[in-house]
Formats: sequence, structure tokens, C-alpha cells
Amino acid sequence: KMVFCLSKIAFIIFLIFLNPIEGRRLISLRCFNSIISFGDSLTDTGNEFYLTRYRNPSPYFARLPYGETFFHRPTGRFSNGRLIIDFIAESLGLPLVPAYLGGKDNVKFTQGVNFAVGGSTALDPAYLSNKGVKTTTNASLVAQLGWFKEMLSSHCKFPSECKEFLQNSLILVGEIGGNDFIYGFFGNNTKEKVESYVPAVINSISSAIQEVIEFGASRVVVPGSMPLGCSTALLTIFMDSNKEDYDPITGCINWLNQFSKNYNKLLQMELHLLRQLHPSVTIIYADYYNAAMQFYLSPNTYGFTKGALVACCGAGGPYNYKLFELCGDPTARNICSDPSIYASWDGMHFTEAAYKLIATSLLEGNFTFPPLPKICSTSLSPNVNHSDS
Repeated sequence: KMVFCLSKIAFIIFLIFLNPIEGRRLISLRCFNSIISFGDSLTDTGNEFYLTRYRNPSPYFARLPYGETFFHRPTGRFSNGRLIIDFIAESLGLPLVPAYLGGKDNVKFTQGVNFAVGGSTALDPAYLSNKGVKTTTNASLVAQLGWFKEMLSSHCKFPSECKEFLQNSLILVGEIGGNDFIYGFFGNNTKEKVESYVPAVINSISSAIQEVIEFGASRVVVPGSMPLGCSTALLTIFMDSNKEDYDPITGCINWLNQFSKNYNKLLQMELHLLRQLHPSVTIIYADYYNAAMQFYLSPNTYGFTKGALVACCGAGGPYNYKLFELCGDPTARNICSDPSIYASWDGMHFTEAAYKLIATSLLEGNFTFPPLPKICSTSLSPNVNHSDS
């Protein structure tokens, strides 16, 4: 694959010398200039950090050991290091995508902007409240779209300029929606009750996709749900002695994973309809479920010798997770010495090693539909700066 990609780059360079105009046209067709992202804590590169930075005491994810592996300090990422979006940016030769709230007053987001917020939902918190579901933030997908429009109004002088910017951007809509379900399950709502608002979640995501398309987006990636039955937090909350509830190979909860699969099927059906409505737009489904399931099925194969279900950082218990004693809290002192051999970081999020495997599977494997295009950055020798991400 590496030789093939290098050959393509060499061919493009040859075309530039042979026919500069045609060569530049080919590069512009095959490259992304920036990444624009919406989502929750799986994608947040600092927005929740900026929303809560004046809180006393500081939020758990704003303290070490968060960020210790790659950045050597907390950055607002809910992990010990980089996230899927970071690895995608690196693969494109782009800077790590900055959080919108961290620089909206003085940053020109020419190479990317991230609107994702930890704890955010696809549905408006008021809607979920009417369903008896409590949330932790008001930064829903609708709010993120509001920031997106705010950014465009300051970024572009003319609508055509915004359209060109978005046409050359990779748009990530998600992962979003997982918290809508997790909040429901955390609140002891039944599976049937949580299932009742699945169509509303999908409709919210679909509306967001159509909105960014109307502004000019031409390539959109939409991740599905992770396997909720393998979530360390949900395994702790729903722990019981009935062996039939658990998959004998993975140890994950069967009915929760079936919930995720059903949701992902409905989401893909909606994306199929959107492709018919917008045939000129590339809408890509990212199969987070099966990309992650690789290491749940065979953790040792991928270097997770401590398994995929026990958290690296926590406050003890069978899965090293307690709901009210989170990693980063003074009482959460069970911190592993080597996060790379764990898939779960804090019981709710993954380690950098797990995120890297998922990202690699999306970029190089068979976990996107249609497949992600093999692209390059606009600069063949990009000056990538990670210092302020």
C-alpha cells in the first residue's frame, strides 16, 4: 500500500511538470485541505475543557493522567493521548484539529475545526428531559451546528468562499448519539424506553448531514455506535450473575451489543436514503462497532494483554471503574503503568492504542462504506504543528 501511494504521488508530481494546470486540478480533487468535526467525547479535542475551565475543582479529565502518553499534559481529550480524529489528521498531513471554543476569537480555522463536546447528545437536552433522561451538557448537535454557522460567518466573505472551503474539507458527523443512549441506561431506563427515541436520534444526525451539505460539504463521514455491551461503565452498572447475558468470548453484554447493532443498521438505512437525495455527495459510513470488536474478540492479538474490558485508570472494582470515582479524581488511584496494553482508558473512553487501531482500521481496512478515498494533503511536505492542540 505504501509503495502504491508513493507511486500515485510521484505520478501527480510528473503531471505537474508535464501540465501544471491539469496536475493542480488532480491534486485538488484528491486532497482534503481541512477537517471539520462534530461529536462527543470520542472526538472532543478540548471544547468541554474550555466550557468548564473555571470550575473549581477542575473536571476530572482536565487533570493528569489524562494526556500523559502523547501530550504529557491534559488537553481536554478524554484519553491518555490521541483520538481517532488525531490519527486521521496525521494521515492527511494536517495539523491536529483544534477545538472551536479554544480559539474562536483569534484563530482562522483554515485547516480544520472541531465542534465536538464531551457528554454531548444528538438530541436537544429538553427533548431527552421530557423522556426522563438527564444530560450533563447543553452542547448538543444543534448547538454545535450553531457554532459551525458562526465560524463560517467569520471565516468567509462570500457564500461561494464557504462552499469552496467545505468542498475541500472532510466532514465528520460523529460519533454522536451514543450519549443519548448511555444517559438513558445510566438512569435505569428500560431498553424499550431508550429504543423509543432511536428514530429521533437518527433524524437529528440526518438533519445535521443535510445542513452541512446545503452549505457545500461534498464528503461526509458518519460513524456508527461503538459496541455498548463492551463498555466498561455499562458492564459495571449492569453486572449480574446470569451467564446467558454475556458473550462467552468477549465478556460483553449481549443485549446491549444487539441494541448497538440495531441502531447501526437503522443509521445505515438513513445514510442510503441520503445518498439517493444527494448523489453528488460522498457519504461514508464508518463502522466503529466492528473496528472496535476486533480487540474485544482477540485482545492479545492486538497487544492488549490486560484485556479489553478492564480500565487502565480507575478506583477499583471488577472492571476498575466506579461511577462516582472517575479517573483523574484523587480517589481513583488504580492507574496502570503501561496504557498501551489496555483498550479501556477510564471505563468510558479508550486508550490511545485502541483509538489508533480503530483509526488504522478505518483508513486501511474494510470498515468504511463506501471505502475512504486514498488521498494526500495539499502540501506534499506539510508543516504540521501539534504544539497547541
